[in-house]
Amino acid sequence: MTQTHVPPRLQVEGLMRSFGGRQVLDDVSFSIPAGQVTCLLGPSGCGKSTTLRIIAGVDMQDRGRILVDGALVCDTVFRVPPERRAIGLMFQDFALFPHLSVAENVAFGLAGSKAEKRARVSELLDRVHLARHIDSMPHALSGGEQQRVALARALAPRPRILLMDEPFSGLDERLRDDIRDETLALLKEEGTAVLLVTHEPHEAMRMADEILLMRDGRIVQRGAPYNLYNAPVDRKAAAFFSDINVLTGRVQGALTPTPFGDFLTPGLADGTAVDIVIRPQHLKIDFDRAGRGPNPTAQDGTPARGVVERARFMGRESLVEFRMEFDGSLLRATVPNVFLPKPGTPMWLMIRRDRCFVFPSV
Repeated sequence: MTQTHVPPRLQVEGLMRSFGGRQVLDDVSFSIPAGQVTCLLGPSGCGKSTTLRIIAGVDMQDRGRILVDGALVCDTVFRVPPERRAIGLMFQDFALFPHLSVAENVAFGLAGSKAEKRARVSELLDRVHLARHIDSMPHALSGGEQQRVALARALAPRPRILLMDEPFSGLDERLRDDIRDETLALLKEEGTAVLLVTHEPHEAMRMADEILLMRDGRIVQRGAPYNLYNAPVDRKAAAFFSDINVLTGRVQGALTPTPFGDFLTPGLADGTAVDIVIRPQHLKIDFDRAGRGPNPTAQDGTPARGVVERARFMGRESLVEFRMEFDGSLLRATVPNVFLPKPGTPMWLMIRRDRCFVFPSV
């Protein structure tokens, strides 16, 4: 039985864009199938919003092309107007029309009879838990409620693709989590292909099926959130997702000596400078040996001694900063619950070798 090939809902091929001689996008390519949430993640100025603007049709690329369901939407010669691309937009400043009711905002741009429009508006407002506000004015709603109206408006015409640019950054943290989850559930139900732009790694990991990590106009790594977090492509990628500690060393015979013991570094020439990266939650405090000295048979390698410089309770965990005796560097460890040793307290530390990343120094 012959299987029919289904093209991606959105396909971006080789986008290039420069402004004033500065390369803003450099060969950006990716695809998104229907029903998938993909996140463009990266620091400000890396090219995320420019990519979104070109897909939406409000900016033009210098090179490359965009296809929707296998049909060409634009290249450097041909261009479908933005309003005919079946692409919805949702931005941080969701900009509801203040003179229109909630129902009129959601129905804006919808085709069909008055009854058909009202039915679609009622359906969406019910799904975002705002049916009781169907005839309210925007100024009578909270920020979170306005955000949900904006989502309903973006989804009302049943776009094949929804572009979202920092859509939740204007909300307080607790409200943001709730609305993010509600939004994700609704988008999955609608089967919309979503391209979300954010500089917040926690937001990307919470919402995305796939993350595209951007830096300096290029996609430097792509994959599921779990894979990007646990297998970062380089030190910068690791640091983008969380705080990190960095040990430095030089390769000697496929090993890199550190105060925590030798690390395997195969494939690197002798003398190569390397960074050994470990996150604070994987720096272990050896409570059993606090003051008795190191045990060379310790499962996690050789312990090294540090002196507590500062300890703070962060709500769910404690952050303890250590001044290390071997070189005076500062390493940070996170400990579940409340752990607040006094400054000046010496302790032995070990590191989870299976949770370390080794990268050539740049």
